[in-house]
Amino acid sequence: MNLLIYKTQSELFEDLIEYIVTIANQSIAENGCFNFVLTGGNSPKALYELLATTYRDKIDWSKVYFFFGDERNVLPNHESYNGLMAKRAILDPLNIAEDHIFYVDTTLAPEKAAIEYNKAITAHFNGADIIFDLILLGMGDDAHTASLFPGTSILDNKEVEIDSVFVEKLSTYRISFTAPLINKAKNIAFLVFGESKAQAVKHVIEAPKKNTKLYPSQLINPVDGSVTWFLDDAAAALLDN
Repeated sequence: MNLLIYKTQSELFEDLIEYIVTIANQSIAENGCFNFVLTGGNSPKALYELLATTYRDKIDWSKVYFFFGDERNVLPNHESYNGLMAKRAILDPLNIAEDHIFYVDTTLAPEKAAIEYNKAITAHFNGADIIFDLILLGMGDDAHTASLFPGTSILDNKEVEIDSVFVEKLSTYRISFTAPLINKAKNIAFLVFGESKAQAVKHVIEAPKKNTKLYPSQLINPVDGSVTWFLDDAAAALLDN
């Protein structure tokens, strides 16, 4: 695990973008494409906007395929739909071709949406192992990541797949990568900032004993890849080391 801590959000974003650019260009050079999994919520919006403007010439975007690590069970035109935020912040500004974007079809029932997303991703990888070049993750103040929420059934799913899960605290379904699917990635990056996340960061990174039911982000442990935490000072404030 790599742990990087920054004084300002702008410094964090600058370093994270260079990290993304390096992985993207290496993946394109080696395999002809870059399979990039986006995270939702509000935290990455500014990051995506920077990639689409200031840094747009650093990557050959015609060779990038975009995926979503989780999605909310709302229609695609709903303001809470992760795909809509990404569409506005990065995908439309970069004129990404529709066949390079893998949205979750939330017009379907959650279980069916997960099944169809599995099929689409499996087809993209053409029968090979589903190993993404880079998965971006956020983390909530309850230590959830993607839609792996404390106490939910998806935490017990040992399959490399996308699953639907009912999140009781939100009274709604989500569609999400399972931890085993995330852990097959070549690179995983957590983007976490703000003092509201400090307690969760401490539990996930420094707890003497794991409790993945309570702190699901502890499940993220790549099989054959690397995980890097990009934190600001506020999020890292309670860490001992």
